[in-house]
Amino acid sequence: MDLNVAGELLIQQIRQTSLLEWTAVVFGVSQVLLARKNNIWLYPTGIISVLCSSILFFQSKLYAETLLQGYYLLMSIYGWANWRNHSTSGASKITRSSRQEKWITWGIAVLGWGLLYIVLRSFTDSDVPFLDAFVSSTAWAGMWLLAKRKLENWIWLNISNLVAIPLLLYKQLYLFSVLTLILFVVAIFGYLDWKKTLDASEE
Repeated sequence: MDLNVAGELLIQQIRQTSLLEWTAVVFGVSQVLLARKNNIWLYPTGIISVLCSSILFFQSKLYAETLLQGYYLLMSIYGWANWRNHSTSGASKITRSSRQEKWITWGIAVLGWGLLYIVLRSFTDSDVPFLDAFVSSTAWAGMWLLAKRKLENWIWLNISNLVAIPLLLYKQLYLFSVLTLILFVVAIFGYLDWKKTLDASEE
């Protein structure tokens, strides 16, 4: 793909972007920036992004993506409540994943990958079921860890972002690929910020 053509398509996509889509994108980016700052307001902003995205995906007949947004909505509500919970069972501070939580995370990623691949391969006309399923399942794992305020959430979310960028380019969704690249960079700093906070609390 010629870079000039790609640039023109990107500009064209920006011009054609609806207010609803811009709202979803702006609040989605805000969610990641707030997560980097370890700010609980990441959840209400994320919920707004999810609701807007769900409408867009449903209108585009991307029903699997709509269902995934439903998962993100549930995890956002769970995470919001969990972050506000200051009891020993809550997630009032940043911690590292326990051995059990690491196993659960891998289970979400691997089993989710397999399940989504089968569904996409069997019941949709997706031409990239393998990678599409991988991006979603690793994002599931990352969102679960984020809800529990675990440092490793950034690693899983960026594994998802790393594969999503070339996948979006392949689909010629240049605007979303650029946004995902931005989120990838922000997530790196999010990990470093959280690690610094965690290391300071352990001293």
